Formats: sequence, structure tokens, C-alpha cells
Amino acid sequence: MPIRVDAYTASGIATGVLSRAEHLRDALEGGASLILDRVDWQTLGERGVRQLGEVSIPVDDVLIAVGDDELTGPVHAAWHSIRLEVGPYVIHGELPTMPGFDPNRALARPTGEFVLLRDVRVTLLADAASGAASGRQALVNRYGVERVRADIMLGFFFPGAAIDGVEPATA
Repeated sequence: MPIRVDAYTASGIATGVLSRAEHLRDALEGGASLILDRVDWQTLGERGVRQLGEVSIPVDDVLIAVGDDELTGPVHAAWHSIRLEVGPYVIHGELPTMPGFDPNRALARPTGEFVLLRDVRVTLLADAASGAASGRQALVNRYGVERVRADIMLGFFFPGAAIDGVEPATA
């Protein structure tokens, strides 16, 4: 079954389907490029959408990837509200940690370039009123995150990001 993907980059949004039968995380973590078929491209700041066919996006250029594949993640996770600023976007969602997770004592650090969020809503940072896209889950490039607001200290998930006070991450 084809997996529909919205790939958010610094310059625009590519909406298409994965070219190979695999999970979105595998496509992002397993290669140098995310290859999408039947792509509609919308440049930020423009209203029109262009149809491009197949597109290869370098994985490092993907800031947020929202897919409609089966929800993945830890089975017995505690989910924490989080708000992230990633390039020109704001994403609200929930990030999983294992039960009993204590950020001050955690020895295990996240691995890989992308962090899973569920129940996501993505808006433009400069124009939140322009509309929001939502999805069941998203993978966020943790090295592209510039600001974090969460209900517990999750800063080490996002190296280099500014950390707002630990507080509920509501809109």
C-alpha cells in the first residue's frame, strides 16, 4: 500500500507517495535522499501548486515528514506535549518517553536524525493563521529544531535548540 508523505523543507512542501514499499522512518534513516512519486510542490509564500512527478529530496533538507503509514513508536510510552520551531514551521504534538523517564538521570540518548511525534499540527511560524496541516504522526529532523517548549525537559533530544521553560506546550 502506498504511503502518502508531506515533506516540509525550508523552501516548501512536497506532497507525494514513497517510491518504495517501506516505512517512512526507514526511507528517511536508510538513505541519502527521500524519493517521492506523484509529487505536488508548493513553494513557501506562493499559492499555486506544481505537479512534478518523481522528486528526490536530500534527507538533511527534510525538516518534518508527515506520513499516513501505521503509527509506530514505543508500546508502553508516556507521551509529552511539545511545541517545536523547525525552520519556517511550528509543530505541536506529543513525544514519547519510556515510563519512569527522568531527563536528569537519563543515560540513553536518542539516536538517529529523526524524532517521532504523534497527533501533530504544523503551521507556518510567520503566519499561523494561514492554516494548519495535521497528521497522526510525524518525524522531525532533530538537528533542524531551533526552539523547544515541553512539559518536561526534553532538550537533549534536540541539540542546539533554545529551550523555553518547562511548561505545558499548548497553542
